[in-house]
Amino acid sequence: MKLHVSPDTFPPRGHEAKRISIVDAAAGVFCREGYAGANIDLIAAEAGVSRQTVYNHHGDKEKLFVAVVRDLTERCNAGIFATIATFPDQPKDLEADLIGFAVRLNQNCICNRDGKFLRKLIQTEGERYPELFAEWLEQGPGRTWPAIAARFARLAYGGYLAIEDPDVAARQFLGLVNAELQTTFMLGGTPSEDEVLQSATNGVRTFLRAFGKRRSVTSVEKQAALAGT
Repeated sequence: MKLHVSPDTFPPRGHEAKRISIVDAAAGVFCREGYAGANIDLIAAEAGVSRQTVYNHHGDKEKLFVAVVRDLTERCNAGIFATIATFPDQPKDLEADLIGFAVRLNQNCICNRDGKFLRKLIQTEGERYPELFAEWLEQGPGRTWPAIAARFARLAYGGYLAIEDPDVAARQFLGLVNAELQTTFMLGGTPSEDEVLQSATNGVRTFLRAFGKRRSVTSVEKQAALAGT
């Protein structure tokens, strides 16, 4: 059954506001129904515009899908870079400060609506549009991961961490701090604040065991250890 929505039913909005409304509605529909199950009538109804308005802005369903992925990538990048700006370059308590950063990264960039939608589309539609998601890989992680790696390089240069390859360290950090959230993500849920904190805490502690600055053992400590054997 087709849904007929009169453009006069809703208050007038500017061109950009309508575009954002359409993209937001389309993201939700594509994630919920899948690309094959989504249709312009449903997207128009959820956006509060006429189907012709959707066509005027995006042409057809495929072009709208591409616009959704690109828009979500830009938004997620903005959130990640804003969070990277809070990275603890001169930490007072390295573990606590990295945990705080990891929590912000998870909450603002991974567990939020845009992050959930983008992750779902990558997982479910990646094979359908390999070139589009190759573009996402370049414009998303290809830009944000090096920025995080540069921050870890500063910590290593400052003597806080023992890192040979900042790129590897950044990828390990990102994988560890949300590792315990993956099951919730796969089931379509949203982790609680306690779960986000626990995952960040465990991830950072594991990260520091691998990359934390190792203190030299003093001769007194060596003698004490030998005396105890």
